[in-house]
Amino acid sequence: MCLGIPSKIVTIDEIHKTGQVDHLGTRILVNLALLDEARVGDWVIVHAGFAISKLNYQEARETLDLLREIAAHE
Repeated sequence: MCLGIPSKIVTIDEIHKTGQVDHLGTRILVNLALLDEARVGDWVIVHAGFAISKLNYQEARETLDLLREIAAHE
């Protein structure tokens, strides 16, 4: 099972439709072709190397907080 974790876009390569995201402190390269108007600073859900949806800061923060809470109880 895959879990989509909110990640923040930190760089974009417009020519190749890719970008780097901060994924829990690690930068990973993702494909941004599925998202219209992706911008540096946007929060996205990444699945299998593709940014598949955008979300706002509040949604990202709530999701990350819940994931941290779950991890603390394991």
